[in-house]
Amino acid sequence: MQKLEVFGAKKLKGQINISGSKNASLPILAATLLSKNQITLKNLPNVKDIDTMMSLLDSLGSKIKKVKDKIIINNSRQKKTFASYNLVKTMRAGILVLGPLLAKFGNAKVSLPGGCAIGTRPINIHLDALSKLGVKYKIIQGYVHAYAPKGLIGNKIRFSKISVGATENLIIAASFAKGSTYLNNIAIESEIIDLINFLKNMGCNIKWTGKRSLKIKGVSKVKEITYPVMFDRIEAGTYLIAAAVTEGNLKIKNIVPKIIQTEINILKKIGAKINIKKSEVHIIGNKKIKSINIKTAPYPGFPTDLQAQMMVLLCRANKQSVIKEDIFENRFMHVAELNRMGAQILIKGNKAIVQGNINFAPAELMATDLRASVSLVLAALSAKGKSVINRIYHLDRGYENIEKKLKKVGAKIRRVN
Repeated sequence: MQKLEVFGAKKLKGQINISGSKNASLPILAATLLSKNQITLKNLPNVKDIDTMMSLLDSLGSKIKKVKDKIIINNSRQKKTFASYNLVKTMRAGILVLGPLLAKFGNAKVSLPGGCAIGTRPINIHLDALSKLGVKYKIIQGYVHAYAPKGLIGNKIRFSKISVGATENLIIAASFAKGSTYLNNIAIESEIIDLINFLKNMGCNIKWTGKRSLKIKGVSKVKEITYPVMFDRIEAGTYLIAAAVTEGNLKIKNIVPKIIQTEINILKKIGAKINIKKSEVHIIGNKKIKSINIKTAPYPGFPTDLQAQMMVLLCRANKQSVIKEDIFENRFMHVAELNRMGAQILIKGNKAIVQGNINFAPAELMATDLRASVSLVLAALSAKGKSVINRIYHLDRGYENIEKKLKKVGAKIRRVN
């Protein structure tokens, strides 16, 4: 099993080009199932979750070709509706094929999903909403057996809770439902905006009726398109925090700064110097880091996917900080590993009380999920000496060429078997 060896305390300097968004690519890949034509996608990141989703599409009958930096998907002969556990078990986004398969064929058998062990993340919100479009379902031996005897029929749906995955599944499904669907209390993450733009480019009829509400008028077919996926805002945020943690000087390129304005504002508050250009953020880390209290929230709030990375930074702040995790109930598994490096973090329910003024000590570490694993990399980058991070397959699910990108800006890091 591969490990990362990180030799810390070097200031990161230079520029990092941000890859395409994993979290935008996955629902867009699922949505290609609606098409019987050729769909070309550009700017997909080279990460394990994308490979898994493409394997899932292949198992359903999609024909996929890689041509240089493009993925060409042809669904003219795609007829299968069974998504197996073996392909869905490692990735939460596997459930996103349920909506398009039901919309296209009126039936589907999809395994309950896996992914990071950061909370229960039930799919009842997906299923309750789909049932309002006329879907009947049973869960048998870990599989959702779903069918729509009269096809999908538009309806008014209000989500009981803001859910990114359920919003994505319903937007895709409703795009082919008979009549109009009105979705309320939806998630409005930039990845969802990207999905809507993709569907509209294909010819779907989607209109905003409020800040968190959509009207979707179903269509029966879509056209052939080429579409570039947006940048990865979580990768961008991770490297901005890496610059602050190491008192570095980084230019983060190929981004849309206004999409990560919340993160930029917080980094400014804690003392980082930031200069914003059209598609670039230049950050210089400050030796003195100010404490701050933050809570995770649906977009445009502070993202749960950057909570672990921000915690590393706040360990080095001048005073105590508090992080409140309001999205997932089990997302502090990185805390034990950070405390082994000298951090003083106390968990009380969904709050992490982070004592400041910590200098991390190197250690051998164990990654527990995708974002926790990158937080350990950040802590190791600021520790004097050699740290070893085990189980980095979590890291490979969502960060493209992380050690190459970090080496390019001065980090001493290597992958070993």
